[in-house]
Amino acid sequence: MKTKQELQTILRQIDHKGYPAYKQLRGSYRFDGYFLHIDHVQGDPFASPSKVRIEVPGSQAGFRTEWYDTREKKIALEDFLLCGFGKKLKNYSFQAKGSGKSGLMSVSRPGQEILERTACQMEKKTGAVTLRMEIGFPANGRTVNSRELEKIFFDYLPDCVGKTLYARALNPDSLQKAAELAEDQTAIRQQLKERGLVAFIANGAILPRESGVSDRPMKEAVPFQSPESMEVELTLPNFGSIRGMGIREGITLIVGGGYHGKSTLLKALERGVYNHRAGDGREYVIAEESGMKIRAEDGRAVKNTDISLFINNLPNGKDTVHFQTEDASGSTSQAANVVEAMESGSRVFFIDEDTSATNFMIRDELMQRVVHRDVEPITPFVERVQELYEEYGISTVLVAGSSGSYFHKADCVIQMNRYVPEEITALAKQEAKAFPLPAGDVPPMEKPHFDRKIPVDRKFSSENRVKTKTMGMDGISINRENIDLRYLEQLVDTEQLNALAQLMVYIRRQVADGKTAFPELIGRVQDVLSESGFEKICGGSYLPGNLAVPRKQEIFACVNRWRELKCD
Repeated sequence: MKTKQELQTILRQIDHKGYPAYKQLRGSYRFDGYFLHIDHVQGDPFASPSKVRIEVPGSQAGFRTEWYDTREKKIALEDFLLCGFGKKLKNYSFQAKGSGKSGLMSVSRPGQEILERTACQMEKKTGAVTLRMEIGFPANGRTVNSRELEKIFFDYLPDCVGKTLYARALNPDSLQKAAELAEDQTAIRQQLKERGLVAFIANGAILPRESGVSDRPMKEAVPFQSPESMEVELTLPNFGSIRGMGIREGITLIVGGGYHGKSTLLKALERGVYNHRAGDGREYVIAEESGMKIRAEDGRAVKNTDISLFINNLPNGKDTVHFQTEDASGSTSQAANVVEAMESGSRVFFIDEDTSATNFMIRDELMQRVVHRDVEPITPFVERVQELYEEYGISTVLVAGSSGSYFHKADCVIQMNRYVPEEITALAKQEAKAFPLPAGDVPPMEKPHFDRKIPVDRKFSSENRVKTKTMGMDGISINRENIDLRYLEQLVDTEQLNALAQLMVYIRRQVADGKTAFPELIGRVQDVLSESGFEKICGGSYLPGNLAVPRKQEIFACVNRWRELKCD
């Protein structure tokens, strides 16, 4: 490892040379209190910025062990440090001048959800902090301007590191509160399982967001207040006693007039599979972490999926036990989404009537009289929802605004009235007696087949290069084959899509063997992530600093939407 003085010497030697001279900088350098690693140098000032890594030894970082002694607290501390570093770095980006991306200084900018990221990682054993970022090495045209880069390395970065990555420079109360919040959120998740709940929403939570393009809490929003009949009290290790609405396992129906907060409540529950930072308003909105948003997805590809739970006896004789299509309808796509979520191990379904296929969700009495059950291939979700809970332990939280059919099935009915929830289960059940569900035998429920496998594909052998690309939040591209992820509404950050692209390549290259069924195959991938992180997933000479760990449910969903993929 070289010294910072040696780095300075190289910078001065290559000044005014051709841009490739910057390649000499690749390596590691010892600064006061941290190490600077230049992992990748860009080819020219207009190319993707250079990849730089800062490593602060645990003895220098000085963070107390109790701030990161669990996975959840460690991720919260990493998020805290990353946000602080990003705010400080923003003041210096493009202060060094030059052509193209010269002077750019960027690091991951987390949203409201706290995710495990490669941008900032803390070593659990030693407390060392590693932060990954990008720097546009300055140039005039394509000529090195190392005097400007010297400012970055010797003035700007030391200031950012010194004020954000050492415990002594930070407010210990803020660090303690971040750790305590993570510990309390973990305690709520544990108590959900113990008390037969699928979600908890604390009194005083702020559910509405600032706007359609801002995920920050809405100012002057109505604070959440649980109905008395649904209020539960939890005891947290740091916050102490906390009260709020507990949603029990089973079937929960959310109803109410338009713009009264039904979808806002459901959206908060969908995002409750993640932890949120203090001040978000949803920091104590916690949902069962395997919960999956289910919706119709017209046009998606379905690969060898058993949708016979809902669809049988198609007029064209098409097999629904091994159903395949490149252009699914609303009902077949939603049926596939339900079965694939079951396969992924989801224990809760979040469903909004507005984004569902009507014929998949219900068939009223008049329709059944006109179009007899014998010629209707769809068994609607309303006829399966109770069995899904009783047979498979899968709960459903459903928003309904136009059909009362689910009143008969619901264990709990919540009415949203001007963003205030009221529990009206008894009233709904009483009124539903006047509108009985259509009579008729429901086809027996058989467990779907979860035995799909991914065959070996030579195109993904290690000697072949695989190109990946992320298209914002819309999807990813692998060897120019697009995977549409627009309707996976619980993906919250483009870095999760970056990670999914890496995971898809790893699955095809390292794990798929044509013998292992999806649940076990993706379980192996998760084991690698837990034990070795993305270092093993990505391979290569350096680890990208723009990856965020997706849930198992989204890994399943991404595999299922890969059109090019053949499933046996």
